Amino acid sequence: MVNLVVSHFVAHSIPFLTFGKEENFILLLSSSSHLSWQPNDKPSKPNSRNPMAKFHFLCFSLLQLFSLLSADYSPPNKFFINSGSSSNVTLNNRNFIGDIKSYSFFSKTRSNTVSNTNNSSELYQTARFYNSPFAYKFQIDQNGTYFLRLHFYPFSSSTNLFSALFNVSTSKSLLLSSFNGSTSANLPIIKDFLLKINVGEFQIQFTPSGNSSLAFVNAIEVFVAPDDFVQDEVPSVSSSGANKTFQGLQSHVLQTVYKINVGGETVTPDNDTLWRTWIPDDDFLYNRNTARSYDFDNPPNYQYGNSSKYIAPALVYESVHEMNIDSSRQTNNFNITWIFNVSKSSKHYVRFHFCDVVSPSLNVLQFNLFIYSGFSQKIDPYAMVPSLAAPFYYDFVVVSDGSGFMNISVGPRSDSMNKSAFLNGVEIWELGSTIVDSGSRKSRLIVIICSVVGGSFVILIIAVVALLRVKRKAEPVGTLEWPLVSLYRGSSQSYRSASMSNIPNINLGLKIPFANILAATNNFNPKLLIGEGGFGKVYKGKYQNMDVAVKRSEPGFNQGLTEFQAEIMVLSKIRHRHLVSLIGYCDDRYEMILVYEFMEKGTLRHHLYPPKGKAEAFLTRIQLSWEQRLEICIGAAKGLHYLHTQAEGVIIHRDVKSTNILLDKNCEAKVADFGLSKANAPDESQAVTDNIKGSIGYFDPQYFRTLQLTEKSDVYSFGVVLLEVLSARPAIDDTLPTSLAEWGISHQKQGQIGEIVDPLLAGKIASSSLRKFGETVEKCLRETGADRPSMDVVRWDLEYALKLQQTSTRKEAHEDSTIDFSLNLPLPVIQRLPSQSIAGMEDKSLSRIEDFSEINSSAVFSQLRMGGDR
Repeated sequence: MVNLVVSHFVAHSIPFLTFGKEENFILLLSSSSHLSWQPNDKPSKPNSRNPMAKFHFLCFSLLQLFSLLSADYSPPNKFFINSGSSSNVTLNNRNFIGDIKSYSFFSKTRSNTVSNTNNSSELYQTARFYNSPFAYKFQIDQNGTYFLRLHFYPFSSSTNLFSALFNVSTSKSLLLSSFNGSTSANLPIIKDFLLKINVGEFQIQFTPSGNSSLAFVNAIEVFVAPDDFVQDEVPSVSSSGANKTFQGLQSHVLQTVYKINVGGETVTPDNDTLWRTWIPDDDFLYNRNTARSYDFDNPPNYQYGNSSKYIAPALVYESVHEMNIDSSRQTNNFNITWIFNVSKSSKHYVRFHFCDVVSPSLNVLQFNLFIYSGFSQKIDPYAMVPSLAAPFYYDFVVVSDGSGFMNISVGPRSDSMNKSAFLNGVEIWELGSTIVDSGSRKSRLIVIICSVVGGSFVILIIAVVALLRVKRKAEPVGTLEWPLVSLYRGSSQSYRSASMSNIPNINLGLKIPFANILAATNNFNPKLLIGEGGFGKVYKGKYQNMDVAVKRSEPGFNQGLTEFQAEIMVLSKIRHRHLVSLIGYCDDRYEMILVYEFMEKGTLRHHLYPPKGKAEAFLTRIQLSWEQRLEICIGAAKGLHYLHTQAEGVIIHRDVKSTNILLDKNCEAKVADFGLSKANAPDESQAVTDNIKGSIGYFDPQYFRTLQLTEKSDVYSFGVVLLEVLSARPAIDDTLPTSLAEWGISHQKQGQIGEIVDPLLAGKIASSSLRKFGETVEKCLRETGADRPSMDVVRWDLEYALKLQQTSTRKEAHEDSTIDFSLNLPLPVIQRLPSQSIAGMEDKSLSRIEDFSEINSSAVFSQLRMGGDR
């Protein structure tokens, strides 16, 4: 009764309070509420003569009591299953029941158990495995949102669990497809889901797939979450900034991707109220220097905010990353940015946790939260909660931009007294399949009817296809007969509401009929597959008596219609010896296909270092000499310079990296991949805000910080490529303490650039050439775009470094043939002065004539992705 009265009082009566003799009631509430106050948020005493002080105190007391009385959720004790065991295991206050004692959990299909005594964790010493489809059954007695956790840990035994490949599903949705369960780190894999379950029988089905005849599981958790743990309607945002309402979130399966404790250490299941694991954010920070951590000594005030200890544990709210403000700077206008690898084609449910433990007092801090760069949300802690150290959170459904990663930022506001920003935690779930309720008799009837109708339709389609095949044989393509191929709708973004003919600047003269594409690729023969990347699969083909690379879009890859159109629009109006140019495209029947001349040597990266997990492919590399590497860099610089200065306006590539520099049979470099390019961009003084796009490790920090794109962003990315060429290391290298850019510049400024040289080049680079190259890298990677050189100046500096190398090789070996780490030798005399002495004297006419030499309009081609490169 007290709970009901207080709840009604708090919800409806507080705005109309009058003050009389309520002090005893207030004191009674306060004595049962264990009041706690922040130093700068202390209310007036209840016997104060100020009526508003009494009102403040009463509101606080009632909120305290209401919070305590309404916290009716407690950690559940079911269902926790220790699969394949007869013993119970207690782990982090959970009692996992050995399922051998509880056969009621099983379907009738036969299963087997296997044990392993070598593992330190008792929960992973047994497993239940299946050679045919098998299901666990649970009797659910409460409607709600449930946690479902599946534990997998293959171990050596008489049954080879490492070879298992299987699907996991419920009666209403698919959870895991072609899942293996093993990792190179030899650690358990825990798959964590949130899904809505109604009263009745709930089944988890395991089905062997592929060539495997085996499925397994070590442990299962199924337990109800607190009420309203997930709202059904939340704001939906996209990279372009669109803000709508996403409805029906509870009808989706949510799979946990990340739980991040920002600014803190790992939170293990024994320190979390719902046995979750939260990991630190350090590896996701784009620039660690922008953030500093802070730990709060007292527990958060859950009673104020919309959060609770079950939403996120106290350890998440007690740690924070805030802006690392330098008081010596005139401005601290920067953001803290995190980058997360996510599914390229899925929507994600994202929860941001905030708790102001950094401000000295109330109402001094408001800041912005950015998702990608198109959407921003003002964060005003005191509009959400009336106290310091009071947790609250924001939820969004985020639509992927197709890049394969999600970037979020917090940054200062000009109207805030304190120009800072902070974040305590981030959770990201991937939206899976929609849960379909087919349990009712009516639903089952509909399924049966649909099955019958669908079966009849399939028979009709088969008949039509057969007739078409007969007709196709009567009208062969060229001299060959081609069967019908499966035509799918490209990537998730490829469904077109308007034809390509309605898109401005599309060159329809380059359109190639789909029948010709089939003929060129021998009906997309798998033997002609030469690579996969961000757009789809790449095939080698023959078109008009020339070798071509044919890229065909596939579902789930990160480029869609926008990039497809951008590539065509840009490449149809530019021609240059060092740009990969387009031969043609096909958009018939929802296809998105791009055709380019074949580049025999593939990507520059392929000849510098192998991609992860593909070391065997590195055996086919060319051991590029220093002179060859410089010539490749010079060619790429010429191509980028042309983009920045061509007659129809500036074109900013926006994705310069070693996989987008391709090599022909003579190792001549050509810049590729214009799907992310920004055409007709203004000059630097008119830079405009734009969505952040590009590749991790190559981002211009000024572009990331200010959201302004200029051609100098390409210069920065090219500087990272120069370091790749010198060191034969990737832009993001797990073996380095920081990014390649920061690591390389640190060595350059300390005069130790020789220490990062590719071992294959040891003793083969002239010290003067290396010094000039290092200076060029340093100029490209300057913090501010205005301080970076143009691509033409970069090109000249590289040519100068090449001449220094060539001059050195003509000397005696002892004079200048090895790397001199002191780098203090004088430069040989060259007819043209260094770039530092000719600022503003860029001989564009000469370079343009040179660049257009040997141009053949029939040799137009574009991007090729080799061996998994984007």
